[in-house]
Amino acid sequence: MSFDDLPDGWTVWHEEAGGRAILAYRPDVFDTDAFPAACMPTIYLSPGSPRRRPGARRADGWTITLFLEPEIDARVETADTREAGVEAALDLAHAFAAGKIDYRAAYQIPREDYFDRLDELVGREA
Repeated sequence: MSFDDLPDGWTVWHEEAGGRAILAYRPDVFDTDAFPAACMPTIYLSPGSPRRRPGARRADGWTITLFLEPEIDARVETADTREAGVEAALDLAHAFAAGKIDYRAAYQIPREDYFDRLDELVGREA
């Protein structure tokens, strides 16, 4: 399974053959004051469980995480295989691009001005 079916705005930022992958949303606009680079939405596909102990085997599935900023994750999912993980990552990318991810809920401190600009970027009504 590959990332050939990414929605508009998403790109493969990094991919290891048969391993982890990073998808990035609109890196062309997340490099300015309006959309700081640190706020670029990314989807990580990583081997292992999100509850995996350090040093645990890689054979415990895959984790798919939608980050809005380095310490802010909007959604975390798991998959048994990399193929299922790629599918889950694609589903998240499509949902985000369609404005179906509630990114406001991931923040403890509201950033209303930023959210309004992000709504415009993804075509989502507030």
